[in-house]
Amino acid sequence: MSQGSPGDCVPPEPTSAPSAPPNPFVHELHLSRLQRIKFCLLGTLLAPIRVLLAFIVLFLLWPFAWLQVAGLSEEQLQEPLTGWRKLYPELRTFPYLSLEPFFASTKPSSYPGTTRPLGAEWWRKSEGGLPQEVLFFPEGTCSNKKALLKFKPGAFIAGVPVQPVLIRYPNSLDTTSWAWRGPGVLKVLWLTASQPCSIVDVEFLPVYHPSPEESRDPTLYANNVQRVMAQALGIPATECEFVGSLPVIVVGRLKVALEPKLWELGKILCKAGLSPGCVDTGAEPGRSRMINQDEFAGQLQLSDPQAVASAFSYFQKDANGLVDFRDVALALAALDGGTDLEELTRLAFELFAEEPAEGPGHLLCKDGFSTILHLLLGSPRPAAEALHADLCQAGPHQGLSLCQFQDFFLRDPVHRKLFSTYLRPSQTPNASSPGSPTALANGTVHMPKHKGD
Repeated sequence: MSQGSPGDCVPPEPTSAPSAPPNPFVHELHLSRLQRIKFCLLGTLLAPIRVLLAFIVLFLLWPFAWLQVAGLSEEQLQEPLTGWRKLYPELRTFPYLSLEPFFASTKPSSYPGTTRPLGAEWWRKSEGGLPQEVLFFPEGTCSNKKALLKFKPGAFIAGVPVQPVLIRYPNSLDTTSWAWRGPGVLKVLWLTASQPCSIVDVEFLPVYHPSPEESRDPTLYANNVQRVMAQALGIPATECEFVGSLPVIVVGRLKVALEPKLWELGKILCKAGLSPGCVDTGAEPGRSRMINQDEFAGQLQLSDPQAVASAFSYFQKDANGLVDFRDVALALAALDGGTDLEELTRLAFELFAEEPAEGPGHLLCKDGFSTILHLLLGSPRPAAEALHADLCQAGPHQGLSLCQFQDFFLRDPVHRKLFSTYLRPSQTPNASSPGSPTALANGTVHMPKHKGD
């Protein structure tokens, strides 16, 4: 990390990256008028029957499971099941597939086509020597099948072999995708139940045995299994993932929101006729001033109740429903097109930096650092705090100076490009433009490995 002054020359921005894959969290389902009529007619007939059959199947699973262990003592239950009781292992994938939206036929397959990962089976031995299988879903969420999301490392901590399992839906119309933005779950279930037949192809890949390095590093192990599965699926492996309820992507050393709420705040204020640069915030550096919704409306001179409520909901509230006005001041400065990045980072530092008990000057501690990243980039706070700890390891203090803060965000080509993209909502790029976060993460920029939350 360089130690130049704010006036130092900034390195040239990276060259344009190739087009990125589509946003994996968005599913657009376009139906013609004829298809709508067909789904309406078939749904009225087929959906009730399939709902009834699904409940019957689930109800019948219980007596079979009970019969499997009926009459066995505690000692016998510690041993592998034999004879007619050994039924469940052959049907271990059936309960999951029965919950897939009203499938009509299932078959093992290795055919290419539109795909998504089913999960991976984790094989291990218990203390008693019994073989056990654990089925986990490494993405931890749903997508539109266009790309493979970043795997969570938790299931790979054991460092034991896994068997990747893939699932395909080679149907003419994709009615099974339930993504973050798109048709809701009820519509997905209705459309799938309205189809005469939905094909589900299941493929078991060879068991993946981790190397010694992968056994020691679950993140490396997860990333390598992700690449193997993505190659078999014929789709890209991305850095996109869900953190809480927020879809994020890794860019450089940051986790940022795939669709930042700062843009939405700008649209709300613009629709209300507010120019962020004309607001006299008067926020005091280093001191919080908590305000309620009425004070927020008066400070920004907003009269439309809907616009006030929508804009106020952008900011994090305390237990009393109040927001820190420093957050408001920084967001407005970011939305002001006349504020350059150097001035914005200086303002952010002045607002949230603290004066330590020992040490020179003001320092930006983890709380202020995570607040800035969350406000401007939508970064999850735990990820931002972990990044702050990494940056502070290069210095003697548990905080960042203004020079260190600006070095990281203004003099690193990747992060400067990222800030330029995110903080200019009037020039919002599409998902595949070279300057977008998705393009940065999937193009020419090298993405280092990060441990998940």
